Amino acid sequence: MSAPLKLFDTTPSLPAIADAVVIGGGIIGVFTAYYLARRGLKVALVEKGRIGAEQSSRNWGWCRQQNRDARELPMATKSLDLWERFAEESGEDTGFRRCGLFYLSNSEEELSGWARWRDFARTVGVTTHMLDSAEATERGRATGKPWKGGVFSPSDGTADPAIAAPAVARAILKLGGTVHQSCAARGIELEGGCLSAVVTEHGTIRTKTAVLAGGAWASSFCRQLGVRFPQASVRSSILSVSPGAAGLPDALHTAGVSVTRRSDGGYTLAISGRGRVDPTPQQLRFAPQFLPMFLRRWRSIAPGGIEGVCSGHETLARWRLDQPTPMERMRILDPAVDKHTIRLTHSRALELLPALKNTHITAAWAGYIDSTPDGVPGIGEIASIPGFILAAGFSGHGFGIGPGAGHLIADIITGDEPIVDPRPYHPDRFGKSAWGKVADF
Repeated sequence: MSAPLKLFDTTPSLPAIADAVVIGGGIIGVFTAYYLARRGLKVALVEKGRIGAEQSSRNWGWCRQQNRDARELPMATKSLDLWERFAEESGEDTGFRRCGLFYLSNSEEELSGWARWRDFARTVGVTTHMLDSAEATERGRATGKPWKGGVFSPSDGTADPAIAAPAVARAILKLGGTVHQSCAARGIELEGGCLSAVVTEHGTIRTKTAVLAGGAWASSFCRQLGVRFPQASVRSSILSVSPGAAGLPDALHTAGVSVTRRSDGGYTLAISGRGRVDPTPQQLRFAPQFLPMFLRRWRSIAPGGIEGVCSGHETLARWRLDQPTPMERMRILDPAVDKHTIRLTHSRALELLPALKNTHITAAWAGYIDSTPDGVPGIGEIASIPGFILAAGFSGHGFGIGPGAGHLIADIITGDEPIVDPRPYHPDRFGKSAWGKVADF
């Protein structure tokens, strides 16, 4: 079942030329196009399916600083301000609210880890409150259970995955950009060794700049260009319930289950970190690099089935620019849910928060979380293809930091002062391969 998502009307005709073409209409792609359009560039956004239809509408909606990797924290902090500013600038509603994020735990080890992160966060000006047992139990009274402790991060918040990406896409149109759905990018063209065009299924757009914000499809697209980008996807299953539960926190995390209020008054329910790894040729190809991460998460990651092979996003196949690609055969990644995980998630949520017994399940869905070996995205221009910028591998963090990532990519393209230091994100850290030669991998 697809996740709830607001529909968006596409631009009818493809431009012949653009200052920049953004490939991929998820939260990273739309914010990149938005910030480029705000700077006066003629930008075209092409999406093989629907705006926001893959992981950008299938996540929790958390926009957090809490427990971020040190490399991502500056971008997370900037993104919170940009989420707020976007509503003021555009008049569009993403459902963003600084409602605060609330964590509860009965594990001394987990609480100690949160306390260490709190101490680090203080050094960079981020406020997070450790809660003692009495404070955690009082703030978590909706559970009806005692707790050893917790965390409350008051400046963090949530946005609504069902409406956020379409809202940003509408803002792009207001600024004179174009947005093209059911329009897969098949590849690029070069002149003099530099990017000169993006080839789509509906025609070619002449441009000197292209951004690949292709989510789980990014590695297979890069392979067509001789660019090695290690990426692995984890299939995650979550669900939503109807309105009807009173007195619950807006956003609550526990080791057993996490709960997030949606804009319609219902809730998204999920188990953090739980997922299935569907074996694919790409998974096997990059297995040595991802094995350490999977071993660290072995309690929450289980082997999957043939979903990944059937979806086609992790193919090693080569495709032609004048023939349909796997992206045109699979417009939207909508994998089967793990029914056991859905049942377990719902039962844990009802046990944790009895008020949820007044609700019913409205939807359940799965999505592919695209990850890098170090859990930090790859953002930057590919040296072997001047004009081609990669922005992928957000490792389950992309929704919250989408505005900051889009702003940074626009900074890179326009030569403006970067909103955060771009060096920790550059894909060069994953290795290089030359344009025009298929890498030995």
